[in-house]
Amino acid sequence: MKNILILSPHTDDAELGCGALISRFVEEEKNILWVVFSTAEESIPKEMSVDTLKNEFLNVVNKLNISKKNVIINHFKVRYLHEKRQEILELLVKIRNSFQPELVIGPSLNDFHQDHQIVANEMVRAFKSSSSIISYELPWNHITFNTQLFFKCEKRHLRKKIELLQCYKSQIVKNRSYFSEEFINGLARTRGVQVNSEYAEAFEVIKWIV
Repeated sequence: MKNILILSPHTDDAELGCGALISRFVEEEKNILWVVFSTAEESIPKEMSVDTLKNEFLNVVNKLNISKKNVIINHFKVRYLHEKRQEILELLVKIRNSFQPELVIGPSLNDFHQDHQIVANEMVRAFKSSSSIISYELPWNHITFNTQLFFKCEKRHLRKKIELLQCYKSQIVKNRSYFSEEFINGLARTRGVQVNSEYAEAFEVIKWIV
């Protein structure tokens, strides 16, 4: 599995959901294309620049040594992705035809954030016949989550995930509990217990092609 597409409704979603797995993919020199749909300019603290989240995301990309040509940053308005549903689908179809990912990773169909729902549904529409599709876990947005696939993390992968999330100063100042090292370690340990590992990240499987 060489070509991997990562979908982030907002700049920090994929790091929160699968930052450890992304770290491993980078180690393995996978061909990653990472697409962000919104830089959530309306959600940035007033004292910060409107491009803060975009720059924080680019810091993440730099820390992973991912080339900027492997990143697509869109500027759809946060919480209004439903108004751009067809545009998002057409973008994903274009990526499907040009990048031809073998694996697509995005938000869960069980995610109740309105933007995440749009990306999840258009992800399935675009890639249902061509790619394996899995969804990362963001527990604060779920009532249910089907833990069907586990990535057993090495400690270095989890440390890298925490390091990447520290780039998001604009979110940390808001005291978002899911950015805390305690929470990240705790969830990874919980998922690890389920698969006899020290740490793990869990995923839903939408479709798996062998």
